This record gives sequence, structure tokens and C-alpha cells, in this order.
Amino acid sequence: MSVRTTDIDGSERVDHPAQSDGFVRGLSEAIGGPIGEHAAGSDKPQAQWGGRFWTATRIVIALTCLTLALHWVQKSPCRDGAWADHIQYTRFCYTDVLALYYAEGLNEGKVPYRDHPVEYPVLTGYFMGALGLPVHALGESRPELNQALWFYDANALVLGALAIATVATILAVRRRRPWDAAMFALSPALFVTATVNWDFLAIGLAAFGMYAWAKRHPVVAGILLGLAGAAKMWPLFILGPLLVLGLRTNRLRQALVATGTALAALVAVNLPAAIPYRENWDRFFELNTERPIDWGTLWYIGRYLDGKWNSGSPGDQGPFQWLSNHVPQLNLLTYGLFGLSCLAIAALALFAPRKPRVAALAFLVVASFLIFSKVWSQQYVLWLIPLAVLARPRWGAFLAWQIAEVLYFVSFYGELLGASGKPVFPEGVFVLASTLRLVTVAVLCGLIVRDIVTPERDPVRQTYEDDPDGGVFDGADDAPWLVRWRARREAGEAPPPPDREPVTV
Repeated sequence: MSVRTTDIDGSERVDHPAQSDGFVRGLSEAIGGPIGEHAAGSDKPQAQWGGRFWTATRIVIALTCLTLALHWVQKSPCRDGAWADHIQYTRFCYTDVLALYYAEGLNEGKVPYRDHPVEYPVLTGYFMGALGLPVHALGESRPELNQALWFYDANALVLGALAIATVATILAVRRRRPWDAAMFALSPALFVTATVNWDFLAIGLAAFGMYAWAKRHPVVAGILLGLAGAAKMWPLFILGPLLVLGLRTNRLRQALVATGTALAALVAVNLPAAIPYRENWDRFFELNTERPIDWGTLWYIGRYLDGKWNSGSPGDQGPFQWLSNHVPQLNLLTYGLFGLSCLAIAALALFAPRKPRVAALAFLVVASFLIFSKVWSQQYVLWLIPLAVLARPRWGAFLAWQIAEVLYFVSFYGELLGASGKPVFPEGVFVLASTLRLVTVAVLCGLIVRDIVTPERDPVRQTYEDDPDGGVFDGADDAPWLVRWRARREAGEAPPPPDREPVTV
């Protein structure tokens, strides 16, 4: 029988990573070792630490602000839009936010979808226009104003606020584990990619949606997840784990409500652009259908290895080289592999010894999409960071993955310089960095699967009774159909009773 997580915001003991996380405990020896069990405030929730100002929540939010401020400084060489001598690559400061201000015609006052096609889902297009058109109008009245700088700073401010809101939602659902959110706040990948694109629009909305689900508001959760899916597609994948867990716990109605409202919100946001400007709206779908193998993906690595043994000519191609020249077949294969991985995750969710947590399944689904996708842009790492913090708050594997992401980030800019005619290192270096990124994400998936199969290893369940993010699933028992199936299976596996000798009297 499951036990509901009593009082998510309650007064039970707060987790300290220096005591519970082996990696952090080892590092803490350099400063005197873990906090003692009898230290003042060690067993109290953060809000009751004697009125101290620097509680865990405030420290984590301050660290997030610091990381975002340093990110702004790191991108500052590109803020003015004067990208001469490949400065956007040599200073690692390239951002789509500035590049697309011009490419999408915002600097000319063009309205997204109405005046030109946009390569992003509609809410991202609306967001670009909402910030870009006022900047253009201001620049028209004040010619001395640098529109590129103002546009980037406006986006950095809003996206930074969404990043802070994201860490705040992590803190809100993990009151007993506030230091987990420091993994997000101190993430090296957050430092280098926070405003490379508009991904935090979708991340923030998805975080709000998961928080609403945790607070048992399926309609609000569905609307927010639908809006997030209208900004980037991946938040819609979170609905899959909700439906599967709803089936396992006999709470399918609430999951269907969230899914239905998400789809309704998605359609409602798309209609104003899709109906009057169908061709311009359809550009996002056309681009994703036509795009070939992109940098850093599983398929890119395979094509590179193919090239070591095959010339690439029509009669001498490896399988990845062939797929690179046959995009429709590549699309089918990527969709098929992702679909199979989703079926495997669903089976794991249904038949694991104990009901998995929502965040763990959500991480597995989104990570599987990236592993098998033909496009894996540098900023997509941001999708996984909040889910990784919620799914498996352990610093060791997380930092190994983050280091791999930073190595990929640096090598990617070297690859861009090489494509621009200024080679920095052999392509094999970039392929190695891409492989390390792929492997570390796969290892994280494996560790999460291990925690699902052996739930006593799950660090979150060492603090909470069940699933603090689960909403209606938190504390829910398995559905009767699963109980009956498990009973029949156990009965079928039981050994037959031993034969008895007849008793004579």
C-alpha cells in the first residue's frame, strides 16, 4: 500500500546533501566534513531557522541570479550585433536571439507569421514579436538607439526571470530538499546557454504546469503544458507519463483532463496564425520534415564513423551516410526509435515494483527524444536540467554530464569556426565531445531506470514517502487490474507443492 506524502510543505527534517549525497559528502571533507546531526537548524525546515535571512531558498535564488548575470557578461561581446571577424564564435557569444532579430525581419517591423514565415512554434513567434516590434518602433523614433542591443537585453531580462521562476518552482515542490535546486542554479550549461535561444519560455511554462499538477490542479496544469508546447514541442511529452501513471493508479480521469486542456490550449494559441497565414505558420513543420542530419547527433556521429570506412559515393556508403541522403527514411527511423523507447518507458512505468515518480518518467521521455533526434542543438540541454534535478538529485553523475555539455559547447564553436574557413581542430575532436554528451545522458537515463527498478535507491523517496511532484498519484495505490495481474503472475511462478507419500493406517 502506498503512503501519501504528508504535507509537502511541512515541517519534517530537511535533507542536507553533505549527509545524504556521497559525492558532496566527500567534497565537504575539504572544509571540515558534513554538518553535524546536532548543529543548530540541521533538523528544521528552512523557514524556521531562527529568522536567519540567508535561508537555503534565498541562497539558491541568489546563486541563480549570479549565474544568469555571469551569462549576460559572457554574451556581452555580441550584444551590439556587430559580429566582425567571427567574434560570435571566438568569444563563444553567438545567440539566435540577435541573429533572428534580423533574419526574421523584426528589425524592419515585420509581424511574425503575418509578414513572413517563422521557423518556430507560434508562442515563440509571438514572443519574438512582442519584444522585437516595440524595440523596432523605438528605434524608428530614435535612430541613434542600437536596436540589437536593446532587443537582446529585453529578451535576456524576460528569459532570466523565467529561469528564476523555474528554480522557484523546484524549491516550491521540494521544501524538504531545497539544496537540490542548487544543481540548477550552479549548472555550467545554464551559464553558457541560457539565452542562446528562447527555450526558457517553454521551460518556465512547463515548470509552472508541473507545479500545478503537483498541487492537484489538472486543468491549470494542462493549460500551462499546452502553452509550453506551443512554444517548443517537448513539454507535450510530459503528458505521456501522466496518462500511463493514471492508468496504473486508476487516476486516468485527471490525466485525461490535463491532456484535453493541454490540447485545447495548444489549438487555441495556434489558430490565430494557422488560419489566416497557413503557409507562413507551416514553416516550422516543413523545416523539421526537410532538415538533414544536424551537428552533434547520434546520426552525425554515425555518419562520421561511416566516412572512415566508406567513401560516401553512391556505391560505397555506410548506413548513416545513406540515411543522410534519404531524409524521409531518416525521419521514419527517428520517430520509430523514439516511439519504441516511449513504449519501453510505459512498460517500465506500468510494471515496475513500485509506481515511478512523474519527474523520473518525464526525464526519460525527453532524453530519449534527444538521443534519437536528428537535431540536438546546444541549448537543448536546458530542457533536461530541471527534469534531472527533480528526477535524480545526485551531484556526481549530474556534474559529469554538465562537464560533457560544456566540452560539447566549446568544441561546437570550434566546429563553427572550421565551417567558416578557420579550422581549430580536427573534426574528430567535435565527434568525441558529441559522443561524451550522448553517453552521459544515456548514463543518467540508466541510473534513473535503476532507481525505478530498485526504489529504495531513489534519493527523493529517502526524504518523501512517495512522489512530491505526483499530484493525484502521490500516495495512490495500484489499480485493481495491476494487483490482479501481479497476483496471477506470482501464483504462476510459485513452485508446485511437493508430492506426499500415501499414509497407511
